[in-house]
Amino acid sequence: MSFCEHCHGQRFDRAQVLRALREVRRNLRGRRCGKKVDEALVLALTTVAALEIPHLDLEHESGEVVH
Repeated sequence: MSFCEHCHGQRFDRAQVLRALREVRRNLRGRRCGKKVDEALVLALTTVAALEIPHLDLEHESGEVVH
């Protein structure tokens, strides 16, 4: 499936957020911040990864953008 420029940007943004959260998790593990901190970051990672990324299409009849 190919994505329009807008949707591709959304996917890129989500990937950046996931990388940043994973880096924070690695750093906090090294500092032994505790199981609750790790569980909170796992929940955040899972939530962001599960986000629905809509694909925008142009409706030919009306010219509107629909998801």
